Amino acid sequence: MQKAPITKYVPFPPVDLPGRQWPNRTLTRAPIWCSVDLRDGNQALAQPMSVTEKLEFFNMLVHDIGFKEIEVGFPSASQIEFDFCRRLIEEKLIPDDVTIQILCQCREELITRSLEALRGAKNAIFHLYNSTSPKQREYVFNNASRDDIKAIAVNGTRLLKERAQPLIAEGMNLRYEYSPESFTSTELDFALEVCEAVSDVWQPAPQNKIILNLPATVEYGTPNVHADQIEWMCGHLTRRDSTIVSLHTHNDRGTGVAATELALLAGADRVEGTLFGNGERTGNLDIMNVALNMYSHGVDPRLDFSRINHVREVYERCTRMEVHPRHPYAGELVFTAFSGSHQDAIKKSIPRQSAGKPWDVLYLPIDPADLGRSYKAIIRINSQSGKGGVAYVLETDYGYQLPKLMHKEIGKLINDIADAKGTELSPEQILAAFEDEYIKRTTPLQLEHFKTAEKRDNTVRCEATVRIDGGKPQKITARGNGPIDAFVRALAESTELPKFELISYSEHSLGKGAEARAASYIQIKTQRGRTYFGVGINTNIEFASIKAIASAVNRAAAHDVR
Repeated sequence: MQKAPITKYVPFPPVDLPGRQWPNRTLTRAPIWCSVDLRDGNQALAQPMSVTEKLEFFNMLVHDIGFKEIEVGFPSASQIEFDFCRRLIEEKLIPDDVTIQILCQCREELITRSLEALRGAKNAIFHLYNSTSPKQREYVFNNASRDDIKAIAVNGTRLLKERAQPLIAEGMNLRYEYSPESFTSTELDFALEVCEAVSDVWQPAPQNKIILNLPATVEYGTPNVHADQIEWMCGHLTRRDSTIVSLHTHNDRGTGVAATELALLAGADRVEGTLFGNGERTGNLDIMNVALNMYSHGVDPRLDFSRINHVREVYERCTRMEVHPRHPYAGELVFTAFSGSHQDAIKKSIPRQSAGKPWDVLYLPIDPADLGRSYKAIIRINSQSGKGGVAYVLETDYGYQLPKLMHKEIGKLINDIADAKGTELSPEQILAAFEDEYIKRTTPLQLEHFKTAEKRDNTVRCEATVRIDGGKPQKITARGNGPIDAFVRALAESTELPKFELISYSEHSLGKGAEARAASYIQIKTQRGRTYFGVGINTNIEFASIKAIASAVNRAAAHDVR
């Protein structure tokens, strides 16, 4: 028996926000990005990154992707975090235009230790936080009052401001970030009260803004509620012109990306997140996903993911995590199509693209080449694939331009093989099946020799040597209005093979230059009314067409049974 639904405590009421503006806005510019991979993403790993791995990851974030703000760790939490921060500073590994950020709880000894880790940095953000939600106040802080929690934030801010003065005097550009942890589970009026109190102490100015980070530490609500919360805060902050409103969403409901995008519409200025959404529980915001969503809509994300395979490789090696094959933009399968209708639409869309024309390929919202990905595996074949996909693989990988009427025939052949195997077929397997079926058959008709001569009456006389059912070689001759017609007549007059009618013929070059081979496609109709294609390959176009006839005859003999 199914259990009855359990009523879950809702940690916040709907936001009273008449006249909300975010639903009518569009994203037109990138936010300030801050990578928290080296802190949030690192602390969520079963085996945290070593200093060497964190250095490699840092260099990728800076030099390959272009992050300008990076949270490098929690230096008061462990020696390795402290040492990593010191190494970045002492070895001058931080470019002048990059700001490092550290995280710290509102506790005196942790603030002091964290400032020691930052000494000598040119640009730094000190990120201070404390929990503010009702349940945090009840469970973690033993029924602390609102005033008690606000005092923690205010005292921590005041202490930081005092203790940081020597570093600022030495030339450090130190900026302050404050997070009311569990913001989305905190009463809005209290979250505002705490943030205002912190700002009163710090005294930001338009030229030296405070960062107020409003985290969805656990994602409880729907993205629209999150957007309402952010718009409400943006509209009620006293020093909005001196404040950078920052987002830090998690993905507990699977809507971290949507919550971030709607909150940006609601007025937020900054986004914290990780590559591929790495982080505690279901993870942080996937910062790459939001950036490339913007890119797909023509907005410059101001982050470079043109080498996304390299980014993924470094990420997987340093974190020992794997990117899901269906992960947006970066997964192995995101630029593939197994569905026959999708394959056909992609195949028809790609030739319509031209230089300077906006990307507009059906089922592919972004050009894989912009991310350093290849078109080679866009269409892959399994038992669910359609006829267009098989033809696409044979053309793009091997140059076979199959006649349109042949697509259904070859599609069924390959699908039957894939269905029997129960797996995807590689391009090599598809080619092998194609050659076995159309090119390598020699029963019942094996062609050993063929030549033609034009006659004065404008006919063509052909002379061929063939074997029937593996028997002795026999010469056959006939005249026709061309080599193909003459050979068809010769088979009908000189062998006991079933009669057939020629339906269609096409050809094209395989490759370029004098040594290029020709591909010929012949379609015949048997006496039972069934049609079969044959394929012939040769450097001589005339001989290729004759081999295609033999291919069609052999396929008919194999399949044209009652």
